Amino acid sequence: MPAEHFTHIRTWVFDLDNTLYPPSARLFDQIEVKMTAWVMRKLDLSHAEADRLRADYWADYGTTLAGLMARHDIDPWPYLEDVHDIDFTALTPDPALAETIRALPGRRIVYTNGDAPYAAKVLAARGLADAFDAVYGIEHAGWRPKPERQAFETVFATDGVDPEAAAMFEDDTRNLAEPHAMGLRTIHVAPTPDPQPHIHHHTDDLAAFLTRLIA
Repeated sequence: MPAEHFTHIRTWVFDLDNTLYPPSARLFDQIEVKMTAWVMRKLDLSHAEADRLRADYWADYGTTLAGLMARHDIDPWPYLEDVHDIDFTALTPDPALAETIRALPGRRIVYTNGDAPYAAKVLAARGLADAFDAVYGIEHAGWRPKPERQAFETVFATDGVDPEAAAMFEDDTRNLAEPHAMGLRTIHVAPTPDPQPHIHHHTDDLAAFLTRLIA
């Protein structure tokens, strides 16, 4: 992985879930249970129907929340507060990751399809709260989720990101297609590679990858 591919980068954009902590923490297992329970209660559905709807909305709209807002006109904040009321003890501080992120030249931001208050809890649990210049949640994208182009454009405009001088780290390959088209350097962070034309690099160890860039 040639470090010279990143010498022009001035903004480093990081997804949150399963990117700044390992998937083995399984936070989304908790969140998905809460999502299904919420859909059951609010839409008066069986567990099987609610679970299917949750997954279908994620596939069709980018997030379950986006589907619920589009199809059922829900208020997002009570939903987000409920589904993100989880146990964070599976997360542990990662001093090596924090050090490498702080050493990156330029601006460092988090952009998540979750909300910023939830992101703050995750970052605190990982010891990364002071490693970033800004944190953007789905509320900052006008409630439009990644992978929608408009969501990226809204957040990047708010932060002043120059796409041609930015890199994005993300576990969901869907969410790297538009950044690639906009000119960002794209890095897939996941245990297993998923070679696609819109992915420039893959890593299963974010701290090690960043260390090679700043060495």
